[in-house]
Amino acid sequence: MVLRNSGLGDPLLMWMIFDWDNDVNSKSIYAFFSQQPMQVENKTVIITGAGSGIGAATAKLFARHKATVIASDMDLEGAKRTVATIEEQGGNAMAIQTNVAFHEEVAELVNRTVSEYGKLDVLINNAGTGPRQLRKTGDFGLDDWDRVIRVNQTGVFYGMKYALQQMAKQGYGGIVNVASLAGVKASINHISYAASKFAVVGMTKAAALEYAAMNIRINAVCPSYTESGLLDKLLSMGPNVESILKRHIPMNRFCTAEEVAEAIVWLASDSTGYITGQAIVLDGGAQL
Repeated sequence: MVLRNSGLGDPLLMWMIFDWDNDVNSKSIYAFFSQQPMQVENKTVIITGAGSGIGAATAKLFARHKATVIASDMDLEGAKRTVATIEEQGGNAMAIQTNVAFHEEVAELVNRTVSEYGKLDVLINNAGTGPRQLRKTGDFGLDDWDRVIRVNQTGVFYGMKYALQQMAKQGYGGIVNVASLAGVKASINHISYAASKFAVVGMTKAAALEYAAMNIRINAVCPSYTESGLLDKLLSMGPNVESILKRHIPMNRFCTAEEVAEAIVWLASDSTGYITGQAIVLDGGAQL
């Protein structure tokens, strides 16, 4: 693989100037770009739902790239475990217990962060939940509707509301919302989850338009089935669930939390300073 000498440090521009006449394969390209530093050093980053899954993987990746991490989760012990791992690896992190379904707790999360570190560079709205039962819309439980919407949709709104107030004062900031493939593509038997994730994509785009001129970028990631506790619950619903789900994924595997984390940190980094209002899909080809 040959990279012509251009003096350009932007990975996207570097991608465009590879000498494609040589034998360049996808593995060598990935190896090259995976070695490029994410530009998040010294950023103060709140991550909700950081006690496990995508949130924990994202927190650890931010810390590995020298960001200061506020690991927030309703499960305080889970958040503390994430922080302990980060600190063992020489990173800087703090755990805060937060239930995103309550606006007072989200406001306190932002306030404590700013009080401790003097700024809020990035918010990752990751906390989420799914329905307890899979049912058609007419049979869907009212409690399942209210609970999922309150966390996945209203909780994201609370996060954006209070983070954006602080970012507007600072004159800069970035938000990445964790939506889902279910937020861009129709799916069945979980109407509250689909509604909440479509809403996250819509809120991302609306807020991005509102704040673009204020040097605040807002994007979303839309992963398909990702290895996590939420997926484990889904797979436990039947012996053939895994094979049925993978049947619709051309890559024939589930996404990993680390792969989603890579996309999140990239979107939050200075490397993507001209990207806003986008919903980046990670689906192994499911939409093709």
